[in-house]
Amino acid sequence: MKESVTLVEDDEKMASLLQSYFQGFGFSVNVIADGGDAAWQILENPPSIVILDLMLPGLDGLSVCRNIREKYSGKILILTATGDDMDQVAALEMGADDFVHKPIQPRVLLARVRMLLRRHEQEQKPDADGAKTPDKQLEFGRLWINASLQRCKLGDEVVPLTPSEFSILWALASQAETVLSREQLLQVLSNLEYDGLNRTVDNKIAQLRKKLNDDASRPKGIITVRGKGYLFVPDYW
Repeated sequence: MKESVTLVEDDEKMASLLQSYFQGFGFSVNVIADGGDAAWQILENPPSIVILDLMLPGLDGLSVCRNIREKYSGKILILTATGDDMDQVAALEMGADDFVHKPIQPRVLLARVRMLLRRHEQEQKPDADGAKTPDKQLEFGRLWINASLQRCKLGDEVVPLTPSEFSILWALASQAETVLSREQLLQVLSNLEYDGLNRTVDNKIAQLRKKLNDDASRPKGIITVRGKGYLFVPDYW
């Protein structure tokens, strides 16, 4: 079965180039030129991955990402023409899994797409007997985290996490009582090297604490280890 790509891009020349390139590697590619049409088309016929430009007519890429994220379980890769960190932070906050800067090198984009699809396949892969492996699910007191389902519950309540928030939580919880640096956590999000300035991880941690009812002023579940990073405390929950 062919992997499918939905490319949301209003630049006709670029869209045509990328469509031909990906089709040459066996992908089926659907192109959408207007952000206003993107969300319902993606949700009606979900592709393996969405490649989404930030600047679109009708509705911008961040809004499209936000509108589909809760109902679309595949990967979302953002195309951005700026080097503004805030664009990257906003994209990750909206639930994007990765981003690529314009001007685009098709072979680089293809490599990133393949990486995301491999990651998604591993996340969804059950054991040979169809059961979920023990390391796909973690429980700490009232906190339940399932990597296969990409779901988190605190007590009886489902915690609505974005994919990037879930990835951070899973990385910390699966290595409980081990300090993970910002660089390590940023790699979990988008394979980017930490430059000492990027605040994406800190923003994600702040959102996680809020959603998990971990007091931001005196956190006890996900604590900051000064100069080193963050640590998940299993006994807190």
